[in-house]
Parts: sequence; structure tokens; C-alpha cells
Amino acid sequence: MQSVAGALRAQGRVAQQGILKHLRVAATNDRFQLPRWESSVAKPSSLEEHGFESTTIEDILKAKGKSADGSWLFCSTDDTVYEAVRSMTTHNVGALLVVKKGEKGAIAGIITERDYLRKIIVQGRSSKTTKVGDIMTEENKLITVTPSTRVLQAMELMTEKRIRHIPVVKDKKMLGMVSIGDVVRAVVDEHREELKRLNSFIQGGY
Repeated sequence: MQSVAGALRAQGRVAQQGILKHLRVAATNDRFQLPRWESSVAKPSSLEEHGFESTTIEDILKAKGKSADGSWLFCSTDDTVYEAVRSMTTHNVGALLVVKKGEKGAIAGIITERDYLRKIIVQGRSSKTTKVGDIMTEENKLITVTPSTRVLQAMELMTEKRIRHIPVVKDKKMLGMVSIGDVVRAVVDEHREELKRLNSFIQGGY
């Protein structure tokens, strides 16, 4: 996945540089350009200012709408592992944020499918008697992002740390959680939009 992120970044930059080079050559050699084409070529930096990798985690949260707060992705340290896994199954997710009992928004850690498999199934423990707080990844080991984090940075972080879900935190307040799927879709969509902008630029749409 990390190589995919690097490839997407490189592909985007190569495409942008190639088209900009083409436009600059055209601006030098073509004496019969239309006025709107000349105005586009005269300011190639306007395209460069758009840049790649501009989408942030905040954009993902906005796109998720009502589900952005992630309230249905929470469980308590006092919940049983069985209850947590059942909630994951119900909402078709692979992880839940764990909050401290009686302290709304106070993050205690995160519990994932991997925690369940490694610490319950493999060890032969009972999910109905084991508390979430006993097997979760604790807060001090929790990897988070902020709303201003770029999606490609988040992808690289998640692939490097081998995690599929990452909490979004601002000023120690929990805002939601994004998955590797959310991040990958955002990166792909961003590059698709960038290609459209490049196509518009070369056709004189800017």
C-alpha cells in the first residue's frame, strides 16, 4: 500500500509537469494562439497553485456527513468484548474507539478485529466476560491524525504503521474516525479531479 501511495504521488507530478512543459513549448512556438490560450499559458503558476494532494481529512469527514462524528463507532472500557464485536458487525466496521466510562469524548484507546483475534480467540478467552479495557490498544499508543492532515500523509502513516482505522482528533477532542478505504478513495478522487483540471487547462478552460 505504501508503494501505491508513492506511485500515485509520482504519477500526478509527472502528469502535471509534462502538460505544463507542453504548454510552455506551445506558448513559445505557436504565433497564432487564441487569446484565451495565451492568457492560460501566461500564468502556468495558476495550475501549479492547485497542486496535487490538497484534500484533507476534514474533507473526508464533511463528505461522510452525519456519520462524521463517529458516535456509532464508540464503546466503553466497561463494555464486554462481545458487545464491541457485535457493534462492529452491525455497523460493518473493523474497529471501535474506546472512551472512558462517564467521560464523554475522553479517549481511552481503540479496539480492533485484530485485538479480538489475537487476544481473545488465539488465547482462548471469553469475549462475554472480558472487558474492552483489558484488550484495547491504550491511548498512549494510539496513532491519530488532525482535520488538517493531508489524505496522502494519512495513507502513508496508516500503511507504515499497518493500521486500517485512524481517529481524527483536535484539541484532544474526538471528531471521528477514518478508514484506509476512506483515504484511498479520497486520493483516487483527488487525482481524478486533477486530471480533469489538467484537461481543462490544456483546452483553455482556465
